[in-house]
Amino acid sequence: MKINPNYFPILFFGTLALGIVLGAKLNFPLQGNLSASDNHRNKLNKLIDFIDNEYVDKVNTDSIVDLAASNILDKLDPHSVYVPKSEQTQLAETMRGDFVGIGVNFYMLNDTIAVVNSVVGGPSEKAGIKSGDRILYANKEKLFGRQLTSEDLFSRLKGEKGTDVSLTIYRKSENKKLQIQLQRDIVAIESVAAAVMINPTFGYIKINRFAETTHDEFKKGLIQLKKQGAKSLVIDVRDNGGGYMEIAAKIADELLRDKQLIVFTKNKKGKIDKTLATEEGQFETGKVFVLINENSASASEILAGAIQDNDRGTVIGRRSFGKGLVQREMNFQDGSAVRLTIARYYTPTGRSIQKPYKKGIEDYNRDFDKRLLGGELFKKDSIKVDSKLKYKTPKGKIVYGGGGIVPDVFVPLEVENGDEGVVYLMQSGAVGYYVFEEIDKNRKQFGGLKMNQVISKIENSDFYYDNFKKYLLKNGLELKLEKDKKWVKRYLTAEFVRQLFGERYYYSLIVKEDAMIKKVLTLK
Repeated sequence: MKINPNYFPILFFGTLALGIVLGAKLNFPLQGNLSASDNHRNKLNKLIDFIDNEYVDKVNTDSIVDLAASNILDKLDPHSVYVPKSEQTQLAETMRGDFVGIGVNFYMLNDTIAVVNSVVGGPSEKAGIKSGDRILYANKEKLFGRQLTSEDLFSRLKGEKGTDVSLTIYRKSENKKLQIQLQRDIVAIESVAAAVMINPTFGYIKINRFAETTHDEFKKGLIQLKKQGAKSLVIDVRDNGGGYMEIAAKIADELLRDKQLIVFTKNKKGKIDKTLATEEGQFETGKVFVLINENSASASEILAGAIQDNDRGTVIGRRSFGKGLVQREMNFQDGSAVRLTIARYYTPTGRSIQKPYKKGIEDYNRDFDKRLLGGELFKKDSIKVDSKLKYKTPKGKIVYGGGGIVPDVFVPLEVENGDEGVVYLMQSGAVGYYVFEEIDKNRKQFGGLKMNQVISKIENSDFYYDNFKKYLLKNGLELKLEKDKKWVKRYLTAEFVRQLFGERYYYSLIVKEDAMIKKVLTLK
């Protein structure tokens, strides 16, 4: 059962989510006296001018150009895309690893911005904005009760570095309004969500994406874990859709010996570019485990493939997405961009892990449903491999190309997270929104508790578990949670800890109930 996102308000983070929504297709007959002698490259410009000058109604020709560009790129491959200005701005910030703004994570609660927390070290934290505050006005412009889009909200809260913004805040815990002046500044968007110890010798690093800052974040976390006694390392790239290939290669370099092949690319002219490990690596000898799933793509697969093909470590989980194409970005003056596939990449054994796309983008995008219905998310034997695309690692292990990284050790979806409907639920925004409301009812009470007291409060009672079931029922969802009660309570506890104490503490709790982590610990 999939959760209908309309049941819950959307969680808007001050740090922007990854992803590009492909433009809609537009098909129409070309009519009019366009000269047949015009060369093909001038046709589109002439058509746009013709519509702009002669069409019976007023038309936004810029939007037509956007749609036409998307339609053209749709004919090439699933990852050559046109990115409109609004999306390109957000994507560029996410991949750069920072943005200029006020630095808050927030929900829209009844058409009002409710602060979940301020980014540590950001302008809002320095100005004294607290969790639970409602932002009513920005520079006297009303922000509540207007059903503003996320783009509208961000445009009002973000801006140029050093610019002033005057916020009108309602502090519910004190039942009063406040005027807060602050200066917009650079706010970091962390791509490494956590670097924590699982036990006295196992370190764990969760990577959400491969942005410009990811290698530095990874290296910093790795050094800290080594100081804490980490002899083995778990790298979690589940649900990581990728990012910069060069950054994934740098992280692989921290784990591989000098001159080991990390990845190579080949373009249509047959030019091959190889990326080799250097002699400088922070973790070249300890055991390495890489966690992947069906949403691990692109740069995540480069990292997993480098570890698997060099016999450096063990890949655990389910078959990865299967994106083996390399894009180059071309920016336009209006702020939009095209990301065009310019090469294929290959893992060290020479395999391409790009899944087929000849049947079109719609078929390509239904791949998850095919895996679900085909049973491969639940049974390793259901994973279909192409026996013609068989490769051997230096130690003789058989690996396959043609559609993602097949893990060395399989962990099924149902074992990892219980009932499928509960899986979707606990990964939706419903949990975070419910927890925010519970904390918001009595923020002073929670503010006086230490982390171990919060954990005890949630786990040693059914109060919040029962309230969560009522909350779901109120929003039109009736799920049987009883058989997964312990697991659900653990996720609720972890979300309380995340909102009260920070992201890294969330993962410290979650990994203890994670089936893939448990599998890792049986392999040591």
